[in-house]
Amino acid sequence: MMDVSDFSLPFGCADAGAHALDSDFVRDQLVPRTVDLNGKTYRPDGEYVLYWMQSTHRLDENWGLRAAIRTANRVNLPVVVHQGLDPTYPHASDRHHTFILQGARDTARHAGQLGLHYQFVLRRRRDDDRRVLDRLAARAYVVFTDLFPTAGVRERTERLAERVHCRVLAVDSVCTVPSGTFTKPEFAARTIRPKIAKLLNVALEPVRDELPRVALTDTLRASLRDTIAAGGGLVPLPLAGMSDEEIAHEVAQCEIDHAVPAVSQRGGSVAALERCVQFMRGGLPHYDEQRNEAGNGEGTSRLSPYLHYGQIASGRVLREARARRGDVGASDADLEAFVQQVTTWRELSFNWCVRTRHFDRLSSLPDWVQRTMAEHVNDPRPQRYPLEDLESATTGDRLWNASQHELVSQGIIHNYPRMLWGKTILLWTENYEQARTWMFHLNDKYALDGRDPNSVGGIMWCLGLWDRPWGNKPVWGGIRPMVTHRAKLKFDVEGYIARVRGTRLI
Repeated sequence: MMDVSDFSLPFGCADAGAHALDSDFVRDQLVPRTVDLNGKTYRPDGEYVLYWMQSTHRLDENWGLRAAIRTANRVNLPVVVHQGLDPTYPHASDRHHTFILQGARDTARHAGQLGLHYQFVLRRRRDDDRRVLDRLAARAYVVFTDLFPTAGVRERTERLAERVHCRVLAVDSVCTVPSGTFTKPEFAARTIRPKIAKLLNVALEPVRDELPRVALTDTLRASLRDTIAAGGGLVPLPLAGMSDEEIAHEVAQCEIDHAVPAVSQRGGSVAALERCVQFMRGGLPHYDEQRNEAGNGEGTSRLSPYLHYGQIASGRVLREARARRGDVGASDADLEAFVQQVTTWRELSFNWCVRTRHFDRLSSLPDWVQRTMAEHVNDPRPQRYPLEDLESATTGDRLWNASQHELVSQGIIHNYPRMLWGKTILLWTENYEQARTWMFHLNDKYALDGRDPNSVGGIMWCLGLWDRPWGNKPVWGGIRPMVTHRAKLKFDVEGYIARVRGTRLI
């Protein structure tokens, strides 16, 4: 079986065989987006093309769905869009479940408008039926799904590809410039930036979406419900008509962590677009100067949760920014700075996670980091805190506490304090491995964009990834130091603390 980290095939190769792709679609793909995970054949008696929605929670600008529809139309089959949610993923909680279900509600409503068959199956208990997807795949001509290296998606997809008897294809809908363009891990932003820039304009050209030409019959719809229910009585959740209260009731029935509550930020493609437009009007102007200003909270887009769950496409965000730049008074520098955040840094992180099997381990860091950690691992730390004190934001550092409070209460940290938040943990833990473990624990438990490639990249950057040696200091060694008491030189620290805490400065 092919490892996702090894892929470099264009879609035309991954989907070769009896049915070659039409030339327009190959041109639309531009560069590699798809990997064949198991090399198996299409199932000639398949009843439909199955798109298993895992990390791209939208119907527009969804390359996996596009590929499924193109294939289905070519062989005159209907398309089934299947999404599921279970309670077994790490840090499953009301926060993450609610955001996902709110997004799925938007997807269900959009599917109804388009006439697409979309079904969402919720496993409430850990011992609920686990083989719904296997039974659906057993009836499929081919399975398309999302190419995503983190959050357990890669592992789940590889296991399915081994079990089923038809071809399984994973498609990158995350990156604006497809990750298959880069066949090895990039060393730094400076190496990937010019490569992305060369392809960005073409990658942002709109691609026409098609709809399935063959609709599901009532008989097939009923049969699908029987297939879903066959192993224990699960039924698709009628999300399109559900209220917030009904979603909250469903979440309450799930065997998850109810101590991490949902946040006020609503999930879904509708809220994602609203937030995008709001940022274009208020944040894009002066973005180049104000993106590190955490005091007012409006300097950044706060789109990371929506991008993580695929509820809005990065390409759409960039086209919106380009189209609205003149109307909102943003400069060329503002636009370019935003483009770099959405492309260079985000796609560098995706590239790292796709191309590095153990992307979140200390062993994956560069040799110079390994040497400096070995030299300084036993250095006395200026302060030690137990994990409980970090989680409850009860350290002796007011700025760090505010950052942790923002994470716990809102599910997000402003970009600059987030870097300080991670770097400071290195000073308060027993060793680098404990710092790494605790950073991932706190981030993935509370952050709406936890377990995202961008989160992985940010945490590993705190440990030296994509950087160069910076001197040789105690504890830090050659790792770039950042300390909270110097943050006042970068942004309004007291304003940030007051904003997060909801208090008035005296």
